[in-house]
Amino acid sequence: MPASTLPETKSLTGSFSNEAFAAHLASLGALPAWWLDRKKAAYEKFAGLPMPARTDEAWRFSSIGALTLDGFNLPTKAVDTGTLATPFGPPALTFVNNQLTARTTLAADLSAKGVIVSTLTEATTKHAELLRKHFMAQPQKLGSEKFAALHTAFVGDGAFIYIPRGVELADPIVIAHAASGKGTAVFPHTLVVAEENARVTVVDHFGSIDDGAHFACGANDLYAGHGSQLTYVAAQAWSADTLSLQFNSTVVRRDARVKSLNLHLGARQARHESLSQLQAPGAFSEMLALTVAGKTQEFDQRTLQIHQAANTKSDLLYKNALNDASKTIFSGLIVVDPDAQKTDAYQSNRNLMLSDEAEANSLPGLEIQANDVRCTHGATSARIDREQEFYLESRGIRAAQAQELLVFGFFEEVLGKIEHQELHDILTEIIREKFKT
Repeated sequence: MPASTLPETKSLTGSFSNEAFAAHLASLGALPAWWLDRKKAAYEKFAGLPMPARTDEAWRFSSIGALTLDGFNLPTKAVDTGTLATPFGPPALTFVNNQLTARTTLAADLSAKGVIVSTLTEATTKHAELLRKHFMAQPQKLGSEKFAALHTAFVGDGAFIYIPRGVELADPIVIAHAASGKGTAVFPHTLVVAEENARVTVVDHFGSIDDGAHFACGANDLYAGHGSQLTYVAAQAWSADTLSLQFNSTVVRRDARVKSLNLHLGARQARHESLSQLQAPGAFSEMLALTVAGKTQEFDQRTLQIHQAANTKSDLLYKNALNDASKTIFSGLIVVDPDAQKTDAYQSNRNLMLSDEAEANSLPGLEIQANDVRCTHGATSARIDREQEFYLESRGIRAAQAQELLVFGFFEEVLGKIEHQELHDILTEIIREKFKT
């Protein structure tokens, strides 16, 4: 495809230039026309949008000066790592540097029921209608439209998970996404479709194979059909020098329940945007997050809960523990449409300050267009209770261990919402390991 058919990116050069995009498309081989058109349109949007500015309300408090894509490169060689080990056990699919490197065979009984654990590449031809309907189908509304377009343009592969009507899975489906090599840019993606009355738990693990600086621009789409139950857990453990942006989009239909928990541990600067749309009566979205911030890390969390139908419920609880000179930003908005009477919405951001140098910023908000609703929001920042700390230390517990115990007590309100006990225990151990670094 001639480079002249694409717009030139004026704000960025190098890996995300016109020529680089043409090379990316060529590397993917033959693509369905609709998929190619979508990627071209996304690149045009990426090229036409400016980088975020300090004056943008959607980027308030963010370290805009550190938000640069210079020096990152699309990987040119496949990395044969085989199946990567994750804290959650062997993954069903392993992606390294945007390519599938390993997969495990789906159990015969699940295949017989119509369960699909595949890749986006395979889905472009084998499950095209589902992919067209759900892949990045919800427009980004939280400030990172430019980067979401970059993701769509350059995504090479990702996970495609489909659970048919009435099928229930007892064990989580684990997906591993990894980056390898200094300056590598990766675009992880997971798409989950749970049909009517299906039940599934999906775990995404994001990590670096080495300590190099990476750029991770990822997304996940979650669709919960009528009466389904979908639990999604994401553990982000990129290298300490990684720049990370992640976009979460959730659609919840009638009487469906979605529980998502995002654990933020790695990266030097990480932004996570989460959009949840409750589109039919009885829909329930539970949005959870835990962050362990240390050194000079920055974690930027933006959320949007949209109630589009009557008798819907959403419950958001984000908890951050901040040490050293770390920084967190939370900006959340609950929107209630005019027809969404009997909405029940809650939003809470709580910050535990473990250092005098740490900084926590909270901006909860409401936009209510109906008159028969119950909506509450709030944010708190507090230090560890010195009396509780003294009580533990007086019984022979060292100061660092006492602090860790109190942090876990603070986090347990969120961790306790994970009903799968093994998953709960693994998340606890991952957090414990972060405190050792």
